[in-house]
Amino acid sequence: MASNCRFCSTPLEHTLVDLGLSPVSNAFPSAEDLGKDEPFYPLHAFVCADCFLVQLEEFESPDQIFSDYVYFSSYSDSWLAHAKTFADAATRRFDLGSNSRVVEVASNDGYLLQYFKQSGVPVLGIEPASNVADVAIKAGIDTISEFFGVALAEQLVSDGRPGNLVVGNNVLAHVPDINDFVGGLKIALADDGVLCMEFPHLLKLIEQTQFDTIYHEHFSYLSLLTVQRIFAHHGLIVFDVDELPTHGGSLRVYAQHPDGAQAHSNAVESLLGTERAAGLDTLDGYANFAERVLKVKTDLLAFLEDAGAAGKTVVGYGAPAKGNTLLNYCDVGTDLVSYTVDRSPHKQDLYLPGTHLPVHAPEHIAETKPDYVLILPWNLREEVAEQMAHIRDWGGKFVVPIPELRIF
Repeated sequence: MASNCRFCSTPLEHTLVDLGLSPVSNAFPSAEDLGKDEPFYPLHAFVCADCFLVQLEEFESPDQIFSDYVYFSSYSDSWLAHAKTFADAATRRFDLGSNSRVVEVASNDGYLLQYFKQSGVPVLGIEPASNVADVAIKAGIDTISEFFGVALAEQLVSDGRPGNLVVGNNVLAHVPDINDFVGGLKIALADDGVLCMEFPHLLKLIEQTQFDTIYHEHFSYLSLLTVQRIFAHHGLIVFDVDELPTHGGSLRVYAQHPDGAQAHSNAVESLLGTERAAGLDTLDGYANFAERVLKVKTDLLAFLEDAGAAGKTVVGYGAPAKGNTLLNYCDVGTDLVSYTVDRSPHKQDLYLPGTHLPVHAPEHIAETKPDYVLILPWNLREEVAEQMAHIRDWGGKFVVPIPELRIF
């Protein structure tokens, strides 16, 4: 292993988990593509012995992954509600108004910025996937379709468009050059501005065996310990942090320039203490994770094989990136799970990468009446169970695989 840490350049020699070979999890083939060669890349997560940044090697460039993207944020009702709650709270807390500007990096289809705009706050989205950016633009959200980094940040400042609030939801993990990205955040942030970054919490990934959140689009897996160090390296000071239930457990980290006016919260030191107590500042804190991952695989396969032997049918719900990691690592194909469904029309009538499960509209479940519905976006299990409650009419049950197999 010759690669170095993408933040501090320390040689990467310590494995968190090796999930074998896997396709790019949002590269959904069409029926015409099924006979073509499908690239698989190593899905091997390493932990840096110096800064404890958990990371993958880069096998597919962001240009290839994100230039034409199938993930649209607005197809999750709970995520929209989460976005609106944040927009309302941030507008009040940071006194945002018509003379402010909210800049969101990786703004997707305008799912968040729409709520700031409705409150009269000027907004600017940065979204590299042109097909997704077009949806935001058509909805009236000012959007630049480019990758964010130092160069674009300097251009924003030159154009007089720094952010009083700079937001990035679930993007910090997606950038291979984390120093260029965070360096850009520093530049794009107005002198009195607040930076707010939200990302899945590495502590929850480890505690709850959330290995399926590891996929090629996620180059990094982040703790507050490591993020604080990266931000400080680029002249940004973390002053507050929220622990959130989204995506199986996320952090919302608030930062500012060193002379910023925001008061420092005790929540930062408290959470840093929790992470240290869990061993995230030592290599020991990352041991035994691979063994627990293997148990999830063993338990899921045993359930699916037993269901098949009993003549029961199992289908999936959702076509999230995490589901593709799970199914490919567990070697699950159409012999064990017949198909999956997804609310997004951008995924329907395509196939899951690697496993080639067909993706249908959710209504297909009522037509086939399966015995079990495997919820792949397990972080949305309550939302899915409510939307699909009618499977109870024929005795259907839900299954979630993580953190441990559960049938309900």
